[in-house]
Amino acid sequence: MKSLLLGLASFLALGVGVTSGGDAAPRPIPQPLANHPGNVFVAGETVRCAAPQSQSEGWRVLDYDDQIVASLRPVNGEFNLGSLPVGFYRLVREGESNWISFAVLAPLKAPTPLSSPVALDVAMAWFYPKEKMDAAANLCALAGVNWVRDRLAWGQMEPKRGRWAEPNRYDQSASAQSRAGLRVLQVNHSSPSWANPSGKRFPLDLLDTFRFHREMARRWRGQVPAFEPWNEADIPMFGGHTGSEMASLQKAAYLGLKAGNPDVIAGLNVFASHNRAQLDDLHDNEAWPYFDTFNLHHYAPFEQYPRLYAEFRSVSAGRPLWVSECALPVKWAGDEKLKEPTVADSRLLSERVVKVFALSLYEGSVTTFYFMLPHYVEGQTQFGVLRPDLTPRPGYVALAAVGRLLADAKPKGRVKCQEPIQALLFHAQPDGQRSDMLVAWATKGTASLDLPAKPAAVFDHLGRSLKSSASLSLSTAPQFVVLPAGSAERFALEPPPTAPPRLPGAPSPVALQALWPPEKVILKDSAYRLSSEKAESVPLFVYNFGDVPVSGLLRVTAPDGWKTSSFDTVDIPAHSRRELRLKLDGRTAASPKSNETVRVRGDFGPAGQPVLSMRVLTHYGMTKGL
Repeated sequence: MKSLLLGLASFLALGVGVTSGGDAAPRPIPQPLANHPGNVFVAGETVRCAAPQSQSEGWRVLDYDDQIVASLRPVNGEFNLGSLPVGFYRLVREGESNWISFAVLAPLKAPTPLSSPVALDVAMAWFYPKEKMDAAANLCALAGVNWVRDRLAWGQMEPKRGRWAEPNRYDQSASAQSRAGLRVLQVNHSSPSWANPSGKRFPLDLLDTFRFHREMARRWRGQVPAFEPWNEADIPMFGGHTGSEMASLQKAAYLGLKAGNPDVIAGLNVFASHNRAQLDDLHDNEAWPYFDTFNLHHYAPFEQYPRLYAEFRSVSAGRPLWVSECALPVKWAGDEKLKEPTVADSRLLSERVVKVFALSLYEGSVTTFYFMLPHYVEGQTQFGVLRPDLTPRPGYVALAAVGRLLADAKPKGRVKCQEPIQALLFHAQPDGQRSDMLVAWATKGTASLDLPAKPAAVFDHLGRSLKSSASLSLSTAPQFVVLPAGSAERFALEPPPTAPPRLPGAPSPVALQALWPPEKVILKDSAYRLSSEKAESVPLFVYNFGDVPVSGLLRVTAPDGWKTSSFDTVDIPAHSRRELRLKLDGRTAASPKSNETVRVRGDFGPAGQPVLSMRVLTHYGMTKGL
């Protein structure tokens, strides 16, 4: 999210530890830690939690529906609630605005599949000190989470060019999550001051980008199997870059990551928005050979998902979609110190957790990261499914239901039914058993859905077992329905959206970069301002990220009548760049337009044919030369 960068400063002086590389260990079935951090238990365990000092009377245990489970008092400073069924619970005391929460989860019966789409943004390195990292990682694993997303500030790993940090909190975080059997996606947010005085903008020299990603891929091999080179570069909070700039950075980062670890997943530097101009600008730069996954974010209402995903799919080049942030959060209310949503809004959020995953997976996401695990507020909005002390909100219990019941889920289709019913069919592995899983709810009010056969099992959105019936009584709270073998074929289904064909192409070690001043960027058009009254020139860098020298030609394509530079043969040593000046003069255009495209294509023989595409806007009489 936008403001997460603002928390960076508070982590500059925290924690130092040691990590090492090596292959990730086989994933076990997770077990709760002995001290049950966050008051999270699995069914069958005795539920115990510490009691506040000097508050021994008037305590009640309420379940998710605010039904009284027990009235009790602590003994020897501890509440002992015995064995409780799966669910979310609160310990409340008359006259107190705060409460103590705990959760009982269904124990996982099989390891979470490595191909499961259920993922979570944890931001471990920024939110949790070393002594809490193992606890937070364990809570992710217990919830059936496959992938977790972390956070990184480049300058804290490379404070000076070529000088790498001693083991620190980022290494501790990678180690803790890897030990818990979690797969880690790491994302960078900023440039070091030595690489660009404007930290939210990309490095001026993409050789720095290449080297940084190469070293991080090497450093965390066996612990961090995936990277996003930048977070939300398309919006002003993180630099406000054009699609062209995002493509140039992506090429350098991809080549660096693969040089450091050929097996690493090099995700796209992720989009925050679906501005058509930026999406098309990235695509025009033929960046698809340089990302293994197409990464995106969204916080949109559910009814906008079809259009939103369609726009991203159209420029994905057939690469798998990874949604590395998504949610439909609620507001906090009341005590400003607690920043806690109302009980009603916490319930609403828990319902939305399931819907976010179900609808995202139906639209084609291969991996969906819910935002987010820790207590985190932007303005009046609360995102976290945990409280500051790691105790759960209902959203965490819903996440655990998704992790268990939609493990390895693949969409089969949307059941054709009347409003207000929403019913999505998946092939999944709940409790390690391959099954057809229906996720159904009413978009408003209540409704009934007749099934082709009595379900094998039914669970509510918290993973609590419900009575099986061939007719579902639906509300806005989703239900998970495990269908008997063969019955799913009797549904009339609308198939999930089809992924576009995978575009061919191989990465070239040669990449191009136009270094326009940020004040020339017109973000909504993913373009640069260009004078219509005089010729201008822009620095054009030709990079060779390969291990051998290259030699080639550059050809500039511009609108009819434009005057542009022509270039002689360009020779570039290994791991070097060459600066040229690209002259652009549109005063003699055959058909003047305000929005034009300039392309530079190289021919470097066996080293490939790099492409740079730029959109330019001519504002007559309004711009100055570079």
